[in-house]
Amino acid sequence: MSGIPDRRGGVAMHTKPKISEKISVRTKNLRRNQTPQEVILWSRLRGNRFHGLKFRRQHSLGRYIVDFVCLDKKLIIELDGWQHKEEKQERYDTVRTEFLESCGFKVLRFWNNEINNNLDGVVFKIEEFVN
Repeated sequence: MSGIPDRRGGVAMHTKPKISEKISVRTKNLRRNQTPQEVILWSRLRGNRFHGLKFRRQHSLGRYIVDFVCLDKKLIIELDGWQHKEEKQERYDTVRTEFLESCGFKVLRFWNNEINNNLDGVVFKIEEFVN
């Protein structure tokens, strides 16, 4: 923990590790520039609408930024587009998923076309996990 002076002359202690500035800027940019599918799913998850659970979007965990996370349930939801079918991206996704699972998270992945064509089915799969 590190301390910084506060207005009263004391020292305020930080208990959260600092997120690198680069990751912080990237998460903000990703939140501002969501894919249409992320916007659709976020409308179902935001504001404790989903079974009273708090989800975060474009949240950093280690060196990775995940699409959606519910920290209370240790659940990560990732939405994948066509680029995730490429061999190099598949290898990266595997390493990333293994890291996140080693931190105790469950990772659910959905294709963008599942959001477009079967949103209720996606929501049902998420409900199965949280219940």
